[in-house]
Amino acid sequence: MINYNHSKQQGIYAVEFAIAGSLFFLLLFAVLEIGRLFFTWNVLTEVTRRGARLATVCYFDTTNIVAFDDMISTSLFNDQPIIPNLSAANLQIQYLMDDGTQVLSSVDANFIHFVKVDIINYQHQLLIPGLFLTLNSPTFSTTLPSESLGVTPNTTTLCTPT
Repeated sequence: MINYNHSKQQGIYAVEFAIAGSLFFLLLFAVLEIGRLFFTWNVLTEVTRRGARLATVCYFDTTNIVAFDDMISTSLFNDQPIIPNLSAANLQIQYLMDDGTQVLSSVDANFIHFVKVDIINYQHQLLIPGLFLTLNSPTFSTTLPSESLGVTPNTTTLCTPT
């Protein structure tokens, strides 16, 4: 019969727990981060959808063919920080002609048929401890046919945050 000396194995459970615990917490943070990433992508999609919807029914700066700051603010949930690093610089609103080319001058403003809103250059920062990665998001885009563009028979409709 072999006699084992159990005093040499006193730290084996602590080592086992350290290995298993680190793997468990790594997987836990990875699952949480994937959920957070899906939430971020859904918010970015919603921002483009809201922006395109507002741009089709709200008046815009016909001189420079750009959306007013209030419309951009409303598209971004009234500047509430729902997700980090998202700002007006990430939101691009374009007014397009029937062939898809961008309207660049007030002369062509009567020929606007589509509104396109893109999220550009958004970076998602991971929160996994010890792993400081930044993911560049793809371009999120929504294109809608133009409607009134904020023009009614008597006045223009400015979209302001409520």
